[in-house]
Amino acid sequence: MQDDPKTLVSTDWLAAHLNDPDLRIIDASWHMPATGRDARAEYDAVHLPHARFFDIDAISDKRSALPHMAPPVEMFISRMRAMGIGDGHQIVIYDNSDVRSAFRVWWTFRLMGKTDVAVLDGGLAKWQAEGRPVEDMPPIMRDRHITVQRQAALVRDVTQVAAASKLGDHAIIDARAPERFRGEVDEPRPGLRAGHIPGARNLPFGRLFNADGTMIAPEAIRTAYEEAGVDLSRPAITTCGSGVTAAILSFALERIGHRNHSLYDGSWTEWGSFADLNIATGDA
Repeated sequence: MQDDPKTLVSTDWLAAHLNDPDLRIIDASWHMPATGRDARAEYDAVHLPHARFFDIDAISDKRSALPHMAPPVEMFISRMRAMGIGDGHQIVIYDNSDVRSAFRVWWTFRLMGKTDVAVLDGGLAKWQAEGRPVEDMPPIMRDRHITVQRQAALVRDVTQVAAASKLGDHAIIDARAPERFRGEVDEPRPGLRAGHIPGARNLPFGRLFNADGTMIAPEAIRTAYEEAGVDLSRPAITTCGSGVTAAILSFALERIGHRNHSLYDGSWTEWGSFADLNIATGDA
């Protein structure tokens, strides 16, 4: 693959830049509650050298009843400054998660107008499999100034998505597993209806990765979207269960040069809870 410090970098690239003074590494691991895994405890036990831990649930909008909604600008600035992440830094994000949560944090930085941000291809698992260095010590963090310009076009709310669904003028793409998309199984979060947003197409996020956890090549990404019935000539809205894996679809669109994309932050946790919103089942 070709390394791109604005989207995706290899373990070789990161190893070569590991001691750059303006590099900041983030562990963005997050797990579905049913897994019983503790991302913070796992980070404390082993992480990449000098990595900071980004808590997706803690760095979120506490005014919302929905899980881990994008944080307000003021909170993001405060947390990043305390983590020693500021202007002029090259950021590399990784995870050790089944839901590839690093992409959600990549999207959050993009939402805040930061573009020198990449995901580590293959994450912690590939890094460790190659015998590269890890540690269990917390990094030394010094407060750094950070400037934020929120990119409102990168996020959509339920009203905007309902309008897009009705008008059919956007490609709405759902990252959930096919059986959830079709409404054949219960949602993992209780109280939600089963199905999908009318007009959406299904591209399960796992189809965008190789067996070793690395992302498939851009030409294969484009093929995956086309095979899912996605019209790439339209602006795209990505969605999933709660806005985490939708970010993988947004990232993949960026990788193939499709810049007109936004993420439905409430995703099915919000849509599936409203009885007055239409739902579809099956493949269509």
